[in-house]
Formats: sequence, C-alpha cells, structure tokens
Amino acid sequence: MYKKWNLYDPVPDLPAFAESLGRDTTMAALLWHRGIRTREAAELFLHPERLPFKDPFLMQDMEKAADRIETAIKEGQSIMVYGDYDVDGMTATSLLVRALRRFGANVDFYIPDRMTEGYGLNRPALEMLAAKTDLMITVDCGIASVADVAAVADKLDIVITDHHLPGKELPPALSVLNPHRADCPYPFKDLAGVGVAFKLCQALAQRLGHLDAKGEYTEDLELVALGTVADLVPLRGENRRIVKEGMARMETTAMAGIAALVDVAGLKDKKINAGHIGFLLAPRLNAAGRIESARTGVALLTASERGEADKLAFELDTLNTERRTIEHEICEAAEKELEPLDMAEEKAVVAAGKGWNPGVIGIAASRLVDKFYKPTIVLSIGEDGMCRGSCRSIEGLNMYEALTACKDYLIQFGGHAMAAGLSLREENIPVFREAFAAYAGSHLSEEDYEPKVSVEFEVMPEDLTLDFVEELSLLEPYGMGNPKPYLGCRNVRGREAAAIGREHTHLRFKLGTEENPVTGLWWNHAELAPAINREALDIVYAPAINEWNGSRSLQCMVESLSPASAERVFPEKELLRDVYRFLVTCQRQKGSIPMATAQLAADFGQMFAHISSYTMGAALRIFEELGILRENLKESCYYLPPVKGRMELEASPTYRRHKVI
Repeated sequence: MYKKWNLYDPVPDLPAFAESLGRDTTMAALLWHRGIRTREAAELFLHPERLPFKDPFLMQDMEKAADRIETAIKEGQSIMVYGDYDVDGMTATSLLVRALRRFGANVDFYIPDRMTEGYGLNRPALEMLAAKTDLMITVDCGIASVADVAAVADKLDIVITDHHLPGKELPPALSVLNPHRADCPYPFKDLAGVGVAFKLCQALAQRLGHLDAKGEYTEDLELVALGTVADLVPLRGENRRIVKEGMARMETTAMAGIAALVDVAGLKDKKINAGHIGFLLAPRLNAAGRIESARTGVALLTASERGEADKLAFELDTLNTERRTIEHEICEAAEKELEPLDMAEEKAVVAAGKGWNPGVIGIAASRLVDKFYKPTIVLSIGEDGMCRGSCRSIEGLNMYEALTACKDYLIQFGGHAMAAGLSLREENIPVFREAFAAYAGSHLSEEDYEPKVSVEFEVMPEDLTLDFVEELSLLEPYGMGNPKPYLGCRNVRGREAAAIGREHTHLRFKLGTEENPVTGLWWNHAELAPAINREALDIVYAPAINEWNGSRSLQCMVESLSPASAERVFPEKELLRDVYRFLVTCQRQKGSIPMATAQLAADFGQMFAHISSYTMGAALRIFEELGILRENLKESCYYLPPVKGRMELEASPTYRRHKVI
C-alpha cells in the first residue's frame, strides 16, 4: 500500500532560529518539527541525561503512600503488588517488587488472568487478597475501580498507582498516585504505569536512605525503560531520560532477567534502541500475558539466578513463536472472511471468528489496519455467543467516540482514540458492523483513508554523510512524541536488488551514484526486487550507519516505496487486453500465475512493453473484481477460471472510479 508524503512546513527564518539554538540548520529544523523552540529546551532534549528527575513528593498523595509503606516495612506486614498482564504492568510489578525487597519488605505480587479475570481490579481477587494481606499496592491499574475498592476498603489498605485517565470519582483508597488527577501538581503528566511506580520507588528511597552518591535513586532503570517504550507514551521529559539511560544499561545489565531476554532476542553485544524494545523484547514478554500467564514475565524480570532466567526467557521465546502462528492464522481467516467485499468501498473492517484467541486479536487488528488502512475491529466469538473485540483506528477517527455512538449494540466498551476493547452478543454483530461502518464513513474523508508518512526533508542518498547521520543519533530514543526522522527522494533508480536473509524475505539494493553508493534495505519486501531494478521510484527512508568488520558505511532503511509519478499509468482497455493475454500464456506454460506483481510486470515487459508494478497491480485488481482472475490462497497463486460471455470493464469498481476521475 503506497503512502502519501506529508512534508513539514518550512521553518520560519530557519538561519536565525538555528543561530539561536547554536545548531546547524538541519538539526534546528528537526528540533522545530518536534516543538522545540528554545536553546535550553534543545539542550535537554538532545542530552536528556542532564535533566534532573522531578521530586516524587510533588505527586498528590505521595506522602500518605510513603508513610503507609514505610510502616508496613518496619512492622514486617505483608504487602501485595497487584499488576496488569501487559508489558507496562509486568515491568511495573517487577520494579516495585524488586525495590520493596531491596528495602526489606515482605512482598509478593498478583496479576489477574487475562482470559478469566480481565483487566484491572476484580472483586473476587480483592476479597481473596484481603484475607491474607495487610497492604495492597496497584500498578498500572485501579484508577477506574471505584466500586471494587469501596467494597474492601474496611478490610484492606490500598495504595493505587496508575497513569490512565481518572473518571469523575476517584476510588476511595488510602492513597491514589496518578499525575492525571485534576488536583495533582506533578509537572510531568506522561509517565507510563511503570513510571508512576518508579516515582513511588524514588520517594521510598528518599525516606529509607537508599539514594546514590548523586542523591538519586535510579535502580532498575532497565525495567522502567522497557515498560515506558512498550506502552507508547510520549518520549519527552523524564521519559526521555528514563529510556535513554535504561537502554544503555541493558547492554551490560546485571539483571539476570533482562540479560536473558536480550540474549534470546539476539541482541547480545548490540547497542539497544527503542525499536529493539518495541519489536523484539516487549513482544516476548507480551506473549506470556496473551497466551498463558503474565506471571512468567514477572518471574523472569525478578529472577536472581541466570540459569532460571535463561529457562524462563526460552519459554517466553517459544510462546512468542506460538503467538505469531496464532496471529497469522487469525489474520488469514479474517482476510478470507473479507474476500467477497470490495475493500476499496468499505469504510471500516469488522471481522469475527469463533474461538479466535482473545489475547491475540488486538495484534491481528493492527495487521489488518496495516493492510487495508481502515478502522478495524476483530471479534472473538465464544461458545456462549459472547464476543470480545479489539479495536484499532486510523488518524482522523476517535475509536472511543465511534464506540460510544454504537453503544446500543454493545455490552461493554472502553479505550481511547486509537485503540479500544468491547464486548457484544453474536446476534448483534451485523447491526453493529453496519452502524460502525456508517459512523466511520460519515467522519472520515477520502483523504483520511490514504496512509501517510511524515517526511522531514527531501535528500538524495548520495548527499548523505557519516557526520550527518551521527548527529541524527542525538535525537534518539525515538517513539511517541519523537518520531524517527524520515527523509525522502523522488524519481530515483535502484540497482543490484536481491533477496537476502535466512529465508530470502528481505530486500537489499544499491542507491546513490557509482562514486557515492548507498545500500538500501527493506525488511520483508524481497518480492519487489524486480521493480527496484527496472522502475523509477519515490522512496522514504531513515538514514543509518552499518558497522561491519571495522568499516562503516551509509545505509537507507526504507520505510515506504512507491512508483514515481511517470510510472503511475492506469491500464486502459488495450493494455488490459494485453495483460490478460500475458496471464493466459503464464497459466498455459506454468500451470498457474504467481502472486508476485513486480515479477509479473517484469515478465510482461519482456513480451510486450514496459509497465510498472503499479500498472500491473491495477490490472490484476480489475480482473479479480470482474471474476476472471482468482486467488488460490492454499497454493499462493492466481488462476484464470473459464470465462463465459463478454467482459464488461464497467463492472469493475476500480475501473469505474478511474473513469470518474
């Protein structure tokens, strides 16, 4: 799916702004794009290690929380940390358990089962814990559990730490730590759940004399960084320092669990970045909460012996492989369900299947958004007819507001603008699907349905320098609130494209000039090698440095690739006739037609004339809509069924839309 470029507006009087920051114009523009307007803000953004941590006692209720926990430690009372089953919850639980043990507390942890208990506090668990616990501390949950906390308030002292938005009423706990409280003066509001737990650890360290020589408490920052990146909170302010320092510590960590996780993810002896956390470390932890029990993740992160940690890390790695298999099966089944629909006309996607793993449907929804770029809901239908769903949105549609508009068909729902969860009865799926699609169609424009990528500047690959790319590293860590900077180049030609990797799924090619060659890499797109070698392209990329055997070279890590404007030729009647003749020849000679658009375009060019992958893709889509080309998903190929009667091009929605344009 081709992405539309969103180029940033020019910076007003860029030379003067750059001079005010003491930076070159390129770095000044990058900082302007990220909302940085002063020299002081720029220095702290580029050097977050210089940013002092805020006083934890600025957080509302921190004094009360520290008093109660200090008493529990001194009197040997039992403390229970109540967490959540995602990475933020697992790291927050592990962080607080490790800190409390370090401070001499009698502490254990409890994480609800995703399948049977669901998210957050639940009454049966609270009643059970109240019978054997003196003090309970929640992490990454509890702010919405007003009634449940009230039900056990006279049996159990509760301290809540959370970062989710509170409702009109706070739970009647002994202490409620949440920077989003309306009465909380804590200046930094974007902490993850593990970040709020970290502030509690800092407060206790002040009270109990566990500060370092600098007067700070920074133990286990690896855990705080891991949960912060995984929970997609803005990487600004304190979060930036947490993540940058935490990632650096991961490379030589003394924490058995983190070291084992890094090893099993293939990151040993590598410089850890936020991408590694988001795509390699966090998914392995998440697999525990999605498929089995998040307790395995906490057991790993609190392990003291490396042997035990290695065993648990291997178990999580195996679960992650199983998770990927389940995810692939759900996506495949969902796409098959959607096959009869004209996806270009659909305003939203609602896919449902019996027995789909509720812990994986959220990832499946994200994959479907990646493929179709439409608001997507994936539902798992239970044997009792109850459906649990995960929702993922696109820019322009607030998912929570959309579900609110459709609440008459739902039993329960919650979430935020880009992601949410819901439940409904199976018999209500058709009316809900219709209502949800109608809402999306009335709130999204045609332009909203175009996937987009933000491009900082247009820079030809041969103009890159090692110094420029090294300076870009000052912007790391990248994430929410600080996107990785992408550059663009138009109408370029690649060469020497080839599939690489153990399974030959990745793409490597050459860009730049013969004098200044630059390697291009695009993961999971080896099938586009024929297009790279023969078509003019527009490319969006992140510049990087490859270090190998003591040498350093420039690389372009491709984010988006699309045909240059001259290649975007829509196939008219005569060209469609030639493409169809070509497909007939393919099927006659090979028995089937490969599902490889770029290769088909290259082969067509040898028989007829040059066409781009864009043109071939449009022709294939038209033929599929007319029913004269079909997919054999089992064999991963196309085939041409017998054709009866005359082919009417106007019966293809894609062809009709082009004629209207």
